[in-house]
Amino acid sequence: MMGTMPRIVMAPDSFKGTVAAADVAAALADGWRSVRPADEIIVAPMADGGEGTLDAIAVGAASVAGAVRVHVTVPGPAGEPVEAAWLRLPATNAAPEGVGVVELAQTSGIELLEGRPRPWTASTRGFGVAIADALAAGVSRLVLAIGSSASTDGGVGMLRALGARFVDAAGDPIGDGAAGLEQLVAVDLGDLAKRPAGGVRVLTDVTNPLLGPLGAAAVFGPQKGLDAAGVVRADSALERLVGLVRGFDPETPGAGAAGGTGWALGVWGAELVTGAAEVADLTGLRGAAASAQFVVTGEGAFDSQSAAGKVPAYVAGLAPGRAVLVAGRIDPTANTSVFEASVSLTELAGSSERALAEPTDWLRAAGAHLARELGPRLDPCG
Repeated sequence: MMGTMPRIVMAPDSFKGTVAAADVAAALADGWRSVRPADEIIVAPMADGGEGTLDAIAVGAASVAGAVRVHVTVPGPAGEPVEAAWLRLPATNAAPEGVGVVELAQTSGIELLEGRPRPWTASTRGFGVAIADALAAGVSRLVLAIGSSASTDGGVGMLRALGARFVDAAGDPIGDGAAGLEQLVAVDLGDLAKRPAGGVRVLTDVTNPLLGPLGAAAVFGPQKGLDAAGVVRADSALERLVGLVRGFDPETPGAGAAGGTGWALGVWGAELVTGAAEVADLTGLRGAAASAQFVVTGEGAFDSQSAAGKVPAYVAGLAPGRAVLVAGRIDPTANTSVFEASVSLTELAGSSERALAEPTDWLRAAGAHLARELGPRLDPCG
């Protein structure tokens, strides 16, 4: 683009457990500017529906200027009060009263348990309370990010917070979590809250069904504390739930997301969508990427799964021939051929220990490294 200032977009995912996406993007931008201060840098952190999605949207591209965080206290996954927030995006023609973005990780996420999993009693009730708060505020549409769940409750905690009733043989409300599902004998959805007029979109990066060997309990239960016998029990409890609630196919891709919360939201009438694509639309990344000379993306560990559909692969699809990868570690067997260049913090630092000790510093170094490597291609005589 002769005669115009080179435009570089920083669109990484979080380096999970280490650096948030917004901080990754800012550090990469700082490093690039240290070498090429005249370039236009657009910071557009990315997410795929997991932890950090709300923050990525809140600090993303200019299209969400005016976003407001609405603070709310909810019961966390173990029932304790948790201070969370949902995000209200400005009104549009399609959503005249604005869009509410609610992130499950902030309300019912596994990180909130601080390493003390509750495989049988963890609940999504707090997520439902935050959704109800957004509904009460009158938003025209909901965007729900459901990654990083702590529970395998089939989304029942969330549905209860939205007005549904789940009772045992005595007609009493069942307990929280997967354990409560084992006592379930009847379901009443008659008082379930109405969806907003503009609909509900559910962001997820998984395609698992609800039940069976690829389902919520089998695939995600172990990381939430279920042992082999517990997986079988929890899957049976989810099957019990499905037998009492008709209207949404448990085989639908994404139904098993967030311990079955994807399925529960489908029962409510929500639409399950690819998380990265929705975040890109909300932040304006698609348009920014189209006009950029390079789009820098990345994540903590890039491996074969990353190449098959995580944020870096999605961003590479938005900017074919112009995408650049930064990762904490790059698996030597992973296919990086879709990227014009790639850099590993572990290689820059000389070891994973050094990279993990000062990740922000090494991200700045990665930004500077890329500016030196790619800069000559941006200059008229380069």
